[in-house]
Amino acid sequence: MTLAPSDMLCFALHSTAHAVHAAYAPLLQPLGLTYPQYLVLSALAARDGQSVSEIGADLRLESNTLTPLLKRMESAGWVTRRRDSRDERQVRVSLTEDGHNLADRTAGIPRAFAERTGLTLDQVIDLRDVLAVLRDRLKPAKP
Repeated sequence: MTLAPSDMLCFALHSTAHAVHAAYAPLLQPLGLTYPQYLVLSALAARDGQSVSEIGADLRLESNTLTPLLKRMESAGWVTRRRDSRDERQVRVSLTEDGHNLADRTAGIPRAFAERTGLTLDQVIDLRDVLAVLRDRLKPAKP
């Protein structure tokens, strides 16, 4: 028996991911941010000075995706990239003053997005946790 896309879990996840990106666009566009840039900015606001590989592991992005993104963010003046003085193979990424200011301006975005879902805070947390379990079962993070 062949299932219609609307009956498939994969399609529900795929179409929801597109809807999530679309819902974030009006929140991020006034700040000049794309969704991937917002994720990097949030990761650095939570823990500044991470290596490119640490950011990639946290966001589950390969370096060939992350490096051009970081270069654009550096060109915009939001981050700096520097070789680690203890390990030249590692590149450390830090927020600039403008990057910190931009991160401060994004502080209300998670709440605005959560409100847009129409879910309660407990439902948002439960859904996030279920999706994280599913993600980790399907593709564990790289060590």
